[in-house]
Amino acid sequence: MSVSTGALEAAPTPERSRSHLHILKSTAVIGGSSLINILLSIVRTKAMAVLLGPSGVGLMGLFGAILDLAHTATEFGVQQSGVRQIAEAVGSGNETRIARTALVLRRVSLVLGVTGALVLLALSAPIASFSFDTPGHAAGVALLSLALFCRVVSAGQAALIQGLRRIGDLARISVLGGLASTVVGVPLVYVLGENGVALSILAMSIVSLLASWWFARKVSISPVRMRWSETSAETVALFRLGIVFMASGLLTTGAAYAIRLIVLQNGGIEAAGLFQSAWALGGLYAGFILQAMGTDFYPRLTAAAHDNEECNRLVNEQAHVSMLLAGPGLLGTLTLAPLIMLLFYSPSFVAAADLLRWICLGMMLRIVAWPMGYIVLAKGAGRIFFWTEVAATLVQVGLAWLLVPWLGPVGAGIAFFGLYVWHGILIYLLVRRLTGYRMSGENIRLGLIFLPAASLIFSAFHLLSLPMATVLGLLVTFAATLHALRQLLRQLPDTALPVPLRNLVAKLI
Repeated sequence: MSVSTGALEAAPTPERSRSHLHILKSTAVIGGSSLINILLSIVRTKAMAVLLGPSGVGLMGLFGAILDLAHTATEFGVQQSGVRQIAEAVGSGNETRIARTALVLRRVSLVLGVTGALVLLALSAPIASFSFDTPGHAAGVALLSLALFCRVVSAGQAALIQGLRRIGDLARISVLGGLASTVVGVPLVYVLGENGVALSILAMSIVSLLASWWFARKVSISPVRMRWSETSAETVALFRLGIVFMASGLLTTGAAYAIRLIVLQNGGIEAAGLFQSAWALGGLYAGFILQAMGTDFYPRLTAAAHDNEECNRLVNEQAHVSMLLAGPGLLGTLTLAPLIMLLFYSPSFVAAADLLRWICLGMMLRIVAWPMGYIVLAKGAGRIFFWTEVAATLVQVGLAWLLVPWLGPVGAGIAFFGLYVWHGILIYLLVRRLTGYRMSGENIRLGLIFLPAASLIFSAFHLLSLPMATVLGLLVTFAATLHALRQLLRQLPDTALPVPLRNLVAKLI
C-alpha cells in the first residue's frame, strides 16, 4: 500500500505537528548531548592534533577501526536485535516478556564480552603485524581487548535503555563517555605520546560501561528468575536477527578498516591521519541526527511496522525534519572546510579540506537514505538488509581501491559519496516494493533545494577564487538556513513556543 502524499502537502494537522514536535524533542535531547560532545571534541581533537600530528591521528583511527571491527564480530548484533525485541515487548505490554528479554540480553552480552576480549588478546600480535606491517603496536591492540569487553557489555545495557526509549539516559551516557575521553585521554597522550592512544580509548570504554550500568540499574523491571539453561531459548530469538546485524556490521566496519588500509598503503600514516580527521569532522554535525534516528525513531518505527501507511508517514516526517536540521550545517561545512580543519586540528590538516567536502556531499545523501533504510530493519527483513549491505561494501571499497591510488585520500571521500548515490537509489526501490513507500512532495522539493545548493557551493570552490567562492557559499548557506527555520516553525504546534518568542522568531526569519 502506498502512502498518500496529499495530506503531506496541506497545512500540518495537529497529529502531524505533534509528531514533528516529538521528532524535534528527541533530536534535541540527542543533539544536546552531541553539542556537548562536539565542544569536548574540539578540545580533544585539537590537543591530539597538536600533540600527535597527522601520524598520531592516523594511529588513533586505525586503533578505532580495529576495535570497531572486533566489537562487531564479538557482539553478534545483540544490541540492535535487543533493541528490537525490547521495543516489541514494550509494545505488547507484557512485563514478564520485557524482564526475560532484559535478563537474557545482560547474560549474553557478558559472555560475548569475555569471549571476544580473550580472542582479541590472543591475536593481538598478528593483528598488529597485519595492520601496521610491524608487531610494535601489539601492546596497544592487547589493551583494546579490555576496551572490547567494556563496549560489548555496555552495548547490551544500552540496548535495554534504548528499547525502553529512555532517550535522556542515553544522552547522559554519551556525554560521560566524551568527557572521560577528554579529561583522561588528553593527559595520557600528553605524558605518553602515541603510547597513550590505546589507553585513552580504554578509558572512554570503561566510563561508558560504568555509566550504562548505572542508568540500566535504575530501570524498573519486574523481577524474574531464569536458570542459565532457560536462557538458550531466548538467546536463539535474540541471535536470529542479531546474526544478520552482525554480518552487516562486519561489512560496514570491515569496509572502514579496508579503506584506511588502502589509504595507509598508498599514502602512508600521514595520509591515513588526514582521512581520519576529515571523516571525523564530516560526520560530526550530521551524526547527532543519525544517532537520534537510531535511538528514538527506530523503536518507534518498529512499533508501527505492521501498518505500511503509518510506517511510510513516519519515515517521510523523519526525513523531512532531518533534512531541515542537517542541510544548513552541511552547507556551512562545505563553505568553511579549511577554517574548520584549522579550528579542530592544526595547519598541517588543512590539506584535507577537499576530502571533507566530498564527505559532506555523501552525508547529505546519507541523511535522505537512512530513514528509508529503517523500514527494512523495522520489518525484520534480514535477508534484504544483509544483501544491501554487501552491495554497499563492494561499491565503497571498490571505488576506494580504484580512486585512492590515483587521487590520494580524496579518492576515499569520492568513494563515500559514490556509495550513497548508489545506496540511496537502491534502498528507495526496495522499500517502494516492501511497503509502497513514496517520498512526499515536500521532501522532493526540499531535496531540490539542498542538493543543488550543495553542488553549487562545491563547484564554486573549483571554478571561482577562494574569496568569491566563500562569499557565495555563505550567502547560499544563510538563505538555506532561513528557509529551514521557516519550515521547522511552520511544522510545530502553536503551543510549542511561547507566543512572544514565536512572534519574534517569525519576524526574524
